[in-house]
Amino acid sequence: MTASPIPRDTITGLILAGGRGQRMGGRDKGLQIFSGRPLVAHVAERLRPQVETFLISANRNRDAYAAFGAQVVSDETQDFAGPLAGMLAGLRAARTDYVLTVPCDSPFLPEDLGERLAAALTDSPSGTGAPPLLAAFAVTARGPHPVFALLHRALADDLAATLASGEHRVRAWLARHKAVQVHFGNERPFYNVNTLDDLHTDTPRAP
Repeated sequence: MTASPIPRDTITGLILAGGRGQRMGGRDKGLQIFSGRPLVAHVAERLRPQVETFLISANRNRDAYAAFGAQVVSDETQDFAGPLAGMLAGLRAARTDYVLTVPCDSPFLPEDLGERLAAALTDSPSGTGAPPLLAAFAVTARGPHPVFALLHRALADDLAATLASGEHRVRAWLARHKAVQVHFGNERPFYNVNTLDDLHTDTPRAP
């Protein structure tokens, strides 16, 4: 029997904008201008219709991020511990069962991301006697995109323990929870703006 769909009002969006921006010379990546607007504005525009509410994970410029209409959350530590730390902050702050995570540097993110990841969780049987599936993430022909993920907030305590153990790899943590991989055929929605040069083009680079 197929499980009931995960409704939109049980999903909080989380934009991950807490990195150092090392490949942008230390600039706060989400606030850099791309096609006339900050990167985070493009991401928020595509994410907002897919979720009940959304958060922004940021470790700098909190007031600037709050201006985009989201609650801003920060890592529990001040050492820029990577996307898993931002995910943990979002899971702790969310008031819904699920959190849909996306990076701040992907202005073309799929408009059906939440719908497809939610469908994968409800359509994939976990097996008789097995624990329920609590995570799903996007994959394309070029490989996995683990920060485009749907996570149940029940994962928060395990994630905190994982970070405390020194593990910071998103894929390794998701693999431990048998996260469902959801295949997307189009690469363009997963284009990410990594460098200052990338800010001046809206055409994804060739593989």
